[in-house]
Order: sequence, then structure tokens, then C-alpha cells
Amino acid sequence: MNKQRRTDLTKALELLSQAATLIEGVHEGEQEAYDNMPEGLQQAERGETMQEYLDALSIIIDELANTDETISEMIGN
Repeated sequence: MNKQRRTDLTKALELLSQAATLIEGVHEGEQEAYDNMPEGLQQAERGETMQEYLDALSIIIDELANTDETISEMIGN
């Protein structure tokens, strides 16, 4: 891989890191909101929807971490 492509991937890693940080913040806020809901609301449609979003955000966070790791290996970090 040439120097320019490594530089581009390094920039991509920085952007991925920023995205991951933002998404983790959203996940934490949503988890806190869910945890503070009464159990009855957690089991209602709204709570179930929130749990689905939390699950999706967790998957996204994991995928970003895997992508970060793969790119780091490619550029030798």
C-alpha cells in the first residue's frame, strides 16, 4: 500500500473514532433513559422500541471497533 493510501486510511480511522465516540454517547444516554423508565413502560411498545435501538447501537459500536482494528492492521498501527 502506498503512502497516500495509508494517509487516507489514517484519516478514515480518525473519522471512525469520532463517529464511534458520538454513537457511544447516544447509546449511553439512551441506556440511561431506558434504565430510568418504570418497568411497565420498559415492557410497553416504547420500551421495546428503545431496547431495539440500544441493540442496534451496540452492533454498530462493535462493527466500528472491528473496522478500526482491521484498518489499523492494514496500515501497520
